[in-house]
Amino acid sequence: MARKNRDLTQLEERFGHVFADGKLIAAALTHVSAAAGIHSETYQRLEFLGDRVLGLAISEMLYEGFPEANEGELSRRLAGLVRKESCAEVALTWGVESYVRLGESEKQAGGANMAILGDVCESIIGAVFLDAGYAAAKAVVAAAFGARMRSPEHPLRDPKTLLQEWAQARGLPAPLYRETARCGPDHAPEFTISVEVPGYPFAEAKGFAKRLAEQAAAAAFIAREGIGQDSRQTGHKGAA
Repeated sequence: MARKNRDLTQLEERFGHVFADGKLIAAALTHVSAAAGIHSETYQRLEFLGDRVLGLAISEMLYEGFPEANEGELSRRLAGLVRKESCAEVALTWGVESYVRLGESEKQAGGANMAILGDVCESIIGAVFLDAGYAAAKAVVAAAFGARMRSPEHPLRDPKTLLQEWAQARGLPAPLYRETARCGPDHAPEFTISVEVPGYPFAEAKGFAKRLAEQAAAAAFIAREGIGQDSRQTGHKGAA
């Protein structure tokens, strides 16, 4: 078994699995553009495997979690959960973007974009499956996708967009996002972001990328004010 880079410990804590075989997690984070040679391990094969493991794990979770749902409803829910965008969002919650190994061409093209992050999410799941079996991989999937599975089948627009539209509809200025704190190592910082709308208390959240923290702050504001929920649409006002 290969030893892991000790810097990966924090990442492993985020997705909930400590690798016995360091080669697997190293490959799961290596884009083909960073391959050292024709036989170098990259995430492509692990992504293929992880896609199937993810589909099986979520299918099982849906089957158990929605006993009254028919095949059509289960299929629609599955499609929404395993789409590349959902996988990329999960990868952002893990903060993997600063760990992905990219070649110079990809770095110059903008780094780990959403397509790459979606692939890496699946490759990590595939790597966990090979390292410790299906039960361990399903545990990682359940922790990362469980809340999404329980959300509405047709979710609202992304939180930042929804909050901006809500403010505009009330004649309010666009929400203002501020970085209020940053901690952690340079290669994997954690950001604290606040969002402010005049006449309302600010909301704050953390994330391992600024855009993720901004989305989380907007989501916190939305949840507190009941935005998009008919029974609580008016929310409450208070001093900022």
